[in-house]
Amino acid sequence: MTQQATTGELSGPRSLENAQEWMRDRLKKRIHPLGLTNPEATLRTIDGLKGLDGENWADAWITTGNGYLEQGKALEAAGDLAAARDAYYQAYGFYFLGRFPCPNHPAKEESYRLGLAAYAKFGALASPPIVPVTIPFEADKALQPEIRFYFRKPENVARPPVVIMWGGVDAWKEEMTELSDTLVAAGIATIAMDNVGTGQSPLKARADGEAQFLPVIEWVRAHAELDGTRIGLIGRSFGGHWATKLAHLMPEKLRCAVNWGGGVHYMFQRDWVEQSRYPDSYLMELVETRSRMLGASNDAEYIEGFRVLSLLDQGLLSRPCAPLLLVNGKEDKQCPIADIHLLLEHGSPKTVRLFPGGHMGFGPHTVPTIVAWVADQLDVRAVPGKV
Repeated sequence: MTQQATTGELSGPRSLENAQEWMRDRLKKRIHPLGLTNPEATLRTIDGLKGLDGENWADAWITTGNGYLEQGKALEAAGDLAAARDAYYQAYGFYFLGRFPCPNHPAKEESYRLGLAAYAKFGALASPPIVPVTIPFEADKALQPEIRFYFRKPENVARPPVVIMWGGVDAWKEEMTELSDTLVAAGIATIAMDNVGTGQSPLKARADGEAQFLPVIEWVRAHAELDGTRIGLIGRSFGGHWATKLAHLMPEKLRCAVNWGGGVHYMFQRDWVEQSRYPDSYLMELVETRSRMLGASNDAEYIEGFRVLSLLDQGLLSRPCAPLLLVNGKEDKQCPIADIHLLLEHGSPKTVRLFPGGHMGFGPHTVPTIVAWVADQLDVRAVPGKV
């Protein structure tokens, strides 16, 4: 067996048995990517997996997702909208697993398509509703002339502040739902969008990839029903890179930003790229998923695509920045803790919170800590479950 699951690194891709063991552990802990779906149905699907190849992987999760989708349709037709909403969310969750970590196979692409459709049904029944928005976008080598995101506005809150948030290489705008729920409950409007190079993003990740976030920030600033003077950003996992960059590029337009597990310099160096090919915190296909984000077709392009993202080499880290919270797990093998130390040695003072464990420091206090800090920066005081 090539895996070394207790050392923090693997020596190669996981076997099916090792992957199933990893998934059962994450399911028990209810952490990404096994935190969204019904535990019993998820365990049955894990146990029934025939392989990690795209076709076998996607087909298993799609089959379970289809069952929940049909439940949702029947419940909606019967008028039980709350139960239908929950069934649609379960369907989306299983389709998400079917395309995980990225749709690099036709069967995974189909699971992603099904997931978007199921999420639209869920979002229409959510409270408050999750509203899809499309705005124009222009940039050199753009993949499409538009940006798509989800907008939620808390009920009975006049001109709320706004958090714009996005995920990393494998958690996309649909996976921001639970974080959105917590923020909306605190009276904060949310915009969930795809990280650069993922989902329906109009760009591949590149040195100026922050261009896709700028029109969304301006959309918020111009929206009459939102307080455009109180904008925060949350970048999850790889997305923390772009939150950090924007905090340095436009501190005058942002009240705060959160880098939740993202890299700034050391993560993008060749030695770390080599060390982090098979972290034990990742299920499979990390290099393939990152390469797809970058638009890289070979290893040389992958390494170069990472190198140009260094914010230190771009000369940004000594600039003033908006209030910035850095959050991660102390034993992260995907993003080096050295990047947090580097940020602390440059520019404006930062706030740091490290948690036990690996990438992103998932635990019961992680999201409440982030939301409480953001709420303070946005002058929102009544936060449910504030720590």
